[in-house]
Amino acid sequence: MRVTQSMLSSNMLRNLSNSYNKMGTLQEQITSGKKITRPSQDPVVAMKGIGYRTNLDKVEQYQRNLGEATNWLDSSDDALDKVGLALQRVQELVTQASTDTLTPDDRLKVQKEIAQVKEQIRDLGNTKVGDKYLFSGTKTLEPLFVGGSVAGESSSPLPGTPTNIAYTNDVSIEVYDNVEIKVNSNGYEVFHGIENVLNDLETVFLATPNSGSDFDGFLGEISNLQNTVLEERADIGARQNRVEMMENRLSTQEVIVTKQLSNNEDIDYEKSITELISQESVHRASLSVGSRIIQPTLVDFLR
Repeated sequence: MRVTQSMLSSNMLRNLSNSYNKMGTLQEQITSGKKITRPSQDPVVAMKGIGYRTNLDKVEQYQRNLGEATNWLDSSDDALDKVGLALQRVQELVTQASTDTLTPDDRLKVQKEIAQVKEQIRDLGNTKVGDKYLFSGTKTLEPLFVGGSVAGESSSPLPGTPTNIAYTNDVSIEVYDNVEIKVNSNGYEVFHGIENVLNDLETVFLATPNSGSDFDGFLGEISNLQNTVLEERADIGARQNRVEMMENRLSTQEVIVTKQLSNNEDIDYEKSITELISQESVHRASLSVGSRIIQPTLVDFLR
């Protein structure tokens, strides 16, 4: 085949164009730090990248959910801690009232303090996180105590039964694929018993006459209420431990997925820069060769 000047020029230009394209690709990779900037450059890398990002988004969402779960559990534990302290104070006051050394006026003062403690416990029963009530079951937008009654108990057909079963339902938050953690406490079970005992206690205080022996039975009931609160706090503590374990698991998953994503998409800078330098050398060689094969002009003959 006869090789013409035109063929040499065309080959030179094609080689120079290819060289430019390769340098352009390497420049994009070094500038962005990514192997590809468009899915068409490597569909496999692009599809894997979508999958890894989806996993990473899920991990981040579960971490946010865990933060919400931690908030619920910590707030519930703190509120029940204060309830336990309030019951402890009630126990001290009832112990005082159970002695016959107190006068009726003294018992009236004790009754007034217990009334205030009861109001404090009601306030704790209506503890909120954000705009949600912690102890109202799935009725998170409704308070547990309304007008001095627990979850509409006054109109309940059965004693000790809430009018709406939702007040005793569990509230769970998903913290991993198909893994949910209960974040609320059964406020009705805890506060319903406290409310009843304090109401009965108040009735005895207001009865005339009353004696120290009238209060003896309440000490045992208050002790049982304290045990109920402690059991609930123990359950919360166990769930807090599980939340911490889930946080560790998600942190590990985040590191693993981020590493996979980086391995899939990120470039090796040392390798890419070396390739760019090599490609620049090739391009310079192509330019040098091209300047020799292009036919001299008339001006060159006239020199």
